[in-house]
Amino acid sequence: MTWQFDSDRPIYAQMSEQIIAGILSGYYKMGEKLPSVREFAVLASVNPNTVQRALFELENIGLIETQRNTGKFVTNDEWRIDMARKQRGESLAAEFLKSMVALGYTCEQTIDLLKKSEKGDESDERNNA
Repeated sequence: MTWQFDSDRPIYAQMSEQIIAGILSGYYKMGEKLPSVREFAVLASVNPNTVQRALFELENIGLIETQRNTGKFVTNDEWRIDMARKQRGESLAAEFLKSMVALGYTCEQTIDLLKKSEKGDESDERNNA
């Protein structure tokens, strides 16, 4: 996983979002042991306190669990992961629709554009096969 941070928001928030994305995408599997705070800090080139704060946020929302003396693990609660995925999808969809409205598209035009884009992807896949 490559870490990218921008300067307009706290790094711990960006880090927690990137770990969440890793969990939701399956990069980090259910029940998988996560790197230690120090390992995360080295990988992301951030202060261990920043990592600790990011992981604390994830533990508060139930996506990771601490097992005494063994470390932090991705939750095995499939429902919780599905709910987080649903919330993230809804948030992305709302942001996308807001951007499309700002460009002057109606909801119907946006849906048509998405359908055309999907068909274009399918024909590209057929042409590449």
